Amino acid sequence: MKHGKKYNDSVKAFDASQQYDSNEALATVVNIAKAKFDETVEVHVRLGVDSRHADQQVRGAVILPNGTGKTVRVLAICKGGKVDEALAAGADYAGEEYVQKIQSEGWMDFDVVIATPDMMGVVGRLGKILGPRGLMPSPKAGTVTPDVARAVTEAKAGKIEY
Repeated sequence: MKHGKKYNDSVKAFDASQQYDSNEALATVVNIAKAKFDETVEVHVRLGVDSRHADQQVRGAVILPNGTGKTVRVLAICKGGKVDEALAAGADYAGEEYVQKIQSEGWMDFDVVIATPDMMGVVGRLGKILGPRGLMPSPKAGTVTPDVARAVTEAKAGKIEY
C-alpha cells in the first residue's frame, strides 16, 4: 500500500521499535502533526484487571478542566431548602414533584439526576426507568449527596463518569 509524503515524513520522525515516555510521546505526536484540522490521539492502557471481581472494577468520575462542550440539563431531586440551593447553583429543575412527572408522563428532559440521601427511597422507584438510561443517582458517582449545590456545579462544569 502506498502512502503520501506527509505520512512517510511522520513515520520517519520516530522509532516504532522504541518505547517512549508519555511526555516524550506526546511531544513527538505534537511535532509530527501535519493535518489542517485538530488531530486526535488514542491511548490504550492494559490495566490487567478482571472485571468479574467487584474489587477490581474500574469506575469513577472526573471533572474535566474545560468541560465537555455540551450544555448539561440537571434535575435535582430534593426537598425543603435544598431546592433553593440547587436552583441557585444552576440546576434546571429541582424538587420532589418531578418524581411523579417521570413516573406518570415518562418525562426525560434532563441529562443528569442528582438526589439527596433522604430522597433515595422515592427515587428508588424510578430504577426501572432511569437505570437502563444510565441516569440513576449513585453515591459512588457523587450524584447522591447532601451537598446538592456542589454536585450541581460539578455536573454543569463537565463532570463525566467512566
